[in-house]
Amino acid sequence: MTEVSRSLARPLETAPRIGRFERLPKWLNLVPMVVQWFWLGIGYRSLTLPSALNPGITAGGLLGEGKSEYFRAMGPVATAATAPFITCSKLTGCNWMDLATRLREAGLAYPVVAKPEIGWCGFGVRRIDDDAGLADYLDRFPADEDFILQRYLDEPGEAGLFYVREPGQPSGRVVAILLRAFPSVVGNGVDNMGTLVRRDIRARRGMEDSQHAATFDPGYVPAMGEEVRVATVASTRVGGGYEDGTRLRTAALDAKVDAIARDMGDFQVGRFDVRYTTPAALAAGEFTIMEVNGAGSEAVHAWDPRYGIAEVYRIVFAKQRMLFRLGAIARARGNAPVSGRRLAGLFLRQRRLLKNYPPSN
Repeated sequence: MTEVSRSLARPLETAPRIGRFERLPKWLNLVPMVVQWFWLGIGYRSLTLPSALNPGITAGGLLGEGKSEYFRAMGPVATAATAPFITCSKLTGCNWMDLATRLREAGLAYPVVAKPEIGWCGFGVRRIDDDAGLADYLDRFPADEDFILQRYLDEPGEAGLFYVREPGQPSGRVVAILLRAFPSVVGNGVDNMGTLVRRDIRARRGMEDSQHAATFDPGYVPAMGEEVRVATVASTRVGGGYEDGTRLRTAALDAKVDAIARDMGDFQVGRFDVRYTTPAALAAGEFTIMEVNGAGSEAVHAWDPRYGIAEVYRIVFAKQRMLFRLGAIARARGNAPVSGRRLAGLFLRQRRLLKNYPPSN
């Protein structure tokens, strides 16, 4: 195993594989969050107040925004830290041959990662290894919707860097770090992949998800101690593990992320999803950005299995209070939140799209 995987949620030797909060039904763990959101909305006289943050991004990135909105806002500093990509707009009639040519012109080679312009939790994210895979993705993708093809990052670590800059202030900081571990199994020299995955409480989620396509060979028998990753994405939806890595926050990391965020115009609150080589490198500010999320970035570092249910809600509730407090400052500075009707429309469109994307892998 790599240094990264030893420290993350794949083994989590000192904690349970699945935390108590993660064991709750999704609808049940959302109830207290929704109740507090409405309470805050009543107190601040707006249920959509956090959408006043990040002006220039659809709904402040609360939901329904496009990935390329953040990329377009980037100046040279932020762009240099981001994995190169091209976009496919179905409205302009792109086809797989044109895309393959554009990839070469952009200096990109297979493998690349395809991801929907409007996405969530890794839905529709696929690793593309050749022209045939690209043609297949294009055929399956919803008509009149856009997607991105981005350089595949093979660094072993993945993290989410939560950033906050109070509206009107010259600088911000990293307030939390999420470390993700990819779903994987460890061989015993006897059982094949199909058996190992079915036995694994996390890895088998990908086999049970109708919107995820397993790409491993079920008949392959890994050697004793051999770790085999079974998904491109690290979402808990398909078996990924989350760990609170805020201990890795340093002045160097703060400075690097703040410089990137300030190079994105009035970007105030969000999460930078990055890949890195080692925890030490991440702490030193050495990483590559995959994508950026706005005010809707969930405080999923709280899903660390070490945390009990009360601690998870403490972290999530604090994040909600912060969003409304900062949203009130943004509103006072002239940034109006979107209407409830507009936000509901964005939510419904996003949910509809997620159901129609090609399976992730």
